Amino acid sequence: MSENFKKSFGGGSRFPRSGGSRFSSGPRKYAGSSPRQGGRPGGRSRFSGPASTFDLSRFINKAVIIEEAPRFVPEHKFSDFALDERLKQNIIKKGYTDPTPIQDRSIPHVLRGDDVVGIANTGTGKTAAFLIPLINKVLLNRNERVLIMVPTRELATQINDELRGFTPGLQIYAATCVGGASIGPQMSDLRRKPQFVIGTPGRLKDLLERRALNLSTFTAAVLDEADRMLDMGFIADMRTILSLLPAPRHTLFFSATLSTEIERLIGEFLREPVRISVKTRETSANIEQDVVRVPRGANKLDVLHDLLVQPDFNKVLIFGRTKHGVEKLSKTLNDRGFKSESIHGNKTQNKRQKALDLFKRDHVQVLVATDVAARGLDIAGVSHVINYDLPSSHEDYIHRIGRTGRAGKKGKALTFVEA
Repeated sequence: MSENFKKSFGGGSRFPRSGGSRFSSGPRKYAGSSPRQGGRPGGRSRFSGPASTFDLSRFINKAVIIEEAPRFVPEHKFSDFALDERLKQNIIKKGYTDPTPIQDRSIPHVLRGDDVVGIANTGTGKTAAFLIPLINKVLLNRNERVLIMVPTRELATQINDELRGFTPGLQIYAATCVGGASIGPQMSDLRRKPQFVIGTPGRLKDLLERRALNLSTFTAAVLDEADRMLDMGFIADMRTILSLLPAPRHTLFFSATLSTEIERLIGEFLREPVRISVKTRETSANIEQDVVRVPRGANKLDVLHDLLVQPDFNKVLIFGRTKHGVEKLSKTLNDRGFKSESIHGNKTQNKRQKALDLFKRDHVQVLVATDVAARGLDIAGVSHVINYDLPSSHEDYIHRIGRTGRAGKKGKALTFVEA
């Protein structure tokens, strides 16, 4: 553990430390999972159960300082791509010059009309990798229409915001169709025939049943975070919606992992897809991971309090397991003097967006979230991710901690373990 990290939690704790720091001094092996807590179909390892049933070393990783890290050198610049000049100017205004690996390798294929399967970690620029060439496709032919299917409302909103950033002055419009928001305005937006429709499977299916959405006019489809949609039980809806799109069509799949079920979908709906993988490692080298041991008999909330008063815990994303627990924790933190907001499935889309905006603009120190609500969040400058409740799987853990240590910055991820 780095000296700075020790100092950030040094002194003044109201709890015994059992031989030193409350953080673990290093990896410790624990017994394997019991049959009841075994892996999910498709190989998803579970973390449910008490601390004695999983390997704590999976939550521990010391950030390594590398003097000269290998630097990715793209084959292209955005100015090299065969894009409409107006779109190029908008890209420049957003400050984009060099593509990320997934953008560098995907954009030329999408521009050529190839079906693409893109495998990349979260936070690697996947959104721009499909938006930029698809916007260009619409500029070349105003009859083109694009359906983008995503697992959560937050990711849909994020994609819509990114789209708007690329399209000033281009007369390209989008409708965002998600649950938790009034369906009336979404139906009204669809009547205007927007070139892009961004939605979650449940709401898209609802709009199809109401005949407010007609997929026969769409020429391209994107499934973003396809693995997460599968995990959330949307596989039947995904298959139904894709089957309603006309053939041939331009289809893109982006995912962090590929399961057997996702491979079946690819086989059913994509034509000789180009497979692009730029996934290099599960977690960023910029993220220092450790566990917080909560001594038997200690108050877990007090342990969290002691962390949040430390000066470097300035923008903290806390994950809880249940909607009720997340809401209760956020209110309790507010009662203790911390500025906190929450996002979970019981909140309306407007309230979730307001909470997220307050956190992004540093008006609150803490955002408490469930896994589903936090999927697709892209928030700059998160100093710490805290797993107040254990994630249900290793994949969920990787996704959670990926909210920090972004854009080359250092981040810290802490997982509470009741000893």
